[in-house]
Amino acid sequence: MKIEILFEDDYIIIVNKPNNVLIHNSYYARNIKDDTLLDLLEKQLNHSFYPIHRLDRKTSGVLALAKKKEDVAVFQQLFNSNTIQKTYLGIVRGFAKESQLIDSPVKNPDTKVYKDAETICNCLFSVELPIAVHPYKNSRYSLVELKPTTGRMHQLRIHMNKISHPLVGDYKYGDRFHNRMFETEFNCHNLFLHAQSLSFTHPKSYKTITITAKLPKDWKTIFEKFKWNFKV
Repeated sequence: MKIEILFEDDYIIIVNKPNNVLIHNSYYARNIKDDTLLDLLEKQLNHSFYPIHRLDRKTSGVLALAKKKEDVAVFQQLFNSNTIQKTYLGIVRGFAKESQLIDSPVKNPDTKVYKDAETICNCLFSVELPIAVHPYKNSRYSLVELKPTTGRMHQLRIHMNKISHPLVGDYKYGDRFHNRMFETEFNCHNLFLHAQSLSFTHPKSYKTITITAKLPKDWKTIFEKFKWNFKV
């Protein structure tokens, strides 16, 4: 598997992470034996990298990594100080509101302590299909733009479940009937959550950097089926 490189300089590399690829080995994914993103990048570029932030294994999209371990903290400060803009796209069950703020706390899986979490959700497109999904005769979906201002584990997946618009393809927090329909009707088996862009001021060069990652091919299939005029 070749990883798409979106940006590179002397300090960092930004890539388009595929669905279903772990960034690195962890206790939570101890049963997964496939190559991690770090493994794949080291084979591809003959260089070790250090993650600056994280994406869930099933989430695709923009991911930044440092070339030197000592630079990780410098770039992480952008996330800690909320001076970096992160934009995600998701396909969810139901008709989402045009715009809303979700500010439900999210539980840390290690400490079991709830922490404040905030996500801005904007609906871009909606559709109703004549395809029955239990318990209804028709099914409804929305394409949403998600902008988290905090970075809790599984935050977006939990928040969309909280407002009754779970992400399609999410088998932990989602709706299994709609997940199954996407698999049988459209042959789409991945989580529909994509880190579309990052925008920040580079702490070394002081340049404004904006990086956008193309969507996986499943999204093009769905946009064509749903007649959503959105550039993949």
